[in-house]
Amino acid sequence: MLYWLGRRLLTSAVTLFGVVTVTFVLARVVPSNPAAVYIGPLARPAEIARVTKQLGLDRPLPVQYARYLRNLAEGDWGTSLATKEPVLGGIATRLPATLELIVSAMALAILLGIPLGVIAARFPARAPDVLVRVGSVFGISMPVFWLGLLLQALFSGKLGLLPATSRLSLETSVLHPIPHLTGFAIFDALVGGDWSGLRDAATHLILPALTLAAYPIGLVARMTRASMLEVLGQDYIRTARTFGLGERKIVWHLALRNAFPPTLTIIGLSFAYLLTGTFFVELVYDWPGIGQFATNALLNLDYPVIMGITLFGAIGFLSTNLLVDVLQARLDPRVRLT
Repeated sequence: MLYWLGRRLLTSAVTLFGVVTVTFVLARVVPSNPAAVYIGPLARPAEIARVTKQLGLDRPLPVQYARYLRNLAEGDWGTSLATKEPVLGGIATRLPATLELIVSAMALAILLGIPLGVIAARFPARAPDVLVRVGSVFGISMPVFWLGLLLQALFSGKLGLLPATSRLSLETSVLHPIPHLTGFAIFDALVGGDWSGLRDAATHLILPALTLAAYPIGLVARMTRASMLEVLGQDYIRTARTFGLGERKIVWHLALRNAFPPTLTIIGLSFAYLLTGTFFVELVYDWPGIGQFATNALLNLDYPVIMGITLFGAIGFLSTNLLVDVLQARLDPRVRLT
């Protein structure tokens, strides 16, 4: 197990090094002047030259690359050209809002996707199966920005049930702010006993979480259905039915337990994908997370932020993938031999 884990860690480290290298090179070949972006639109040539030297952009590319690697090793991810704040600090400040959205979406994906997949496998080629498959295709294929606009138009514009944008209402943000403990609005309001803030944060979270959850719900449901159909056709399932074991116990305990490892892989990959897949959702709902931070950086050609968020996404994806591999190795020892 330790040898297998060591190989996985080494592979992840090599992949991360490749991501850092490619991102650094691409950021340097973009046709823009970072020094001019750092100063502003009214920068003079002398000021641009001074800032270029200050940022080390006048040095050869290998020297800049070595300096960038050294700074990363020291925990310095650079400084935003637009906001002048440390990139790592900017990511850390906005991370709780993004994680709150992602965790809520993945909770919906697990709570809805797995039961839907089991029901579809339980009644193959019948009405429940057809409905689940059609709904899964809809969730997977629907662009999140378009789905978000549709949900806003329906639940906020037409029905007036839910807020259309923002993480909190103006009244809660300014007049009755939620005590800041962790940055997770719902958790902080719950711990602090702020019930009005909790209600406000929950109502603002519903539409973005539903929009973001549509894609993983479809994936989880389809993978669960496929795995369950394969497991339900095994000999030991027929033997269990022969011995009179209840159908509910066979489906929801015996079969689902053995069909879960492939679904676990999809859940892990979906979570990793959503770390950088929230950009459109945060933009549509004006959600103050990493996605909005990245969008502003792209519009301003703020390459330190772009590089930092790319590196953060790669670390999150590799870490999640490694965690899923470890869990699968614990569930199925045969995984350690691959």
